[in-house]
Amino acid sequence: MPTRDAVPTMSLAAETRRAVDRHPFLRTALRAGVVNYTAAARYLEIDGEPDAVATALRRYADELPAYETASRDARVRMESGIGPLEGEGEGTSTDGDALLTVGGAALGPCGGDRTAIVATGDVDTPALADALARLSTDGISADAAAVADGTMVIVVERREGANALRAVEGALEHVGVSID
Repeated sequence: MPTRDAVPTMSLAAETRRAVDRHPFLRTALRAGVVNYTAAARYLEIDGEPDAVATALRRYADELPAYETASRDARVRMESGIGPLEGEGEGTSTDGDALLTVGGAALGPCGGDRTAIVATGDVDTPALADALARLSTDGISADAAAVADGTMVIVVERREGANALRAVEGALEHVGVSID
């Protein structure tokens, strides 16, 4: 007979769902139907037989909505000579020049050694997330990135500008549709 202090255990299916949800890439792959269930079961390191975990993964995948993408209507351009703006803040000569401000750091045109990829139009956080993922896949590191009010800015090394522009354009052709 269980004692009063016994902690209820989670079912294998519930534990599998929780583990998948801690790995967004795996959840996306399940939605897209491109998972080797046995390999994923081993990757998740869940207590249980790999075949049972694989079965739980299959069932979870069946419950998830299919992965869909949509093209975004956005104009993408490249702006070179981006760097930190000196004296950014109220009443300075650089007011309004910043393309991107994070915390106290403002980046904008100043003859710097960075390039900004600027997309305007139908852009939002899922578009930014997919653009950053695409850049990462292409081996391009973003120094800063933000999106607000229909404008997305991603700052990269100057020599990566043209490749980053193509990567962002490609990413905006296939932005993952969010699920609720």
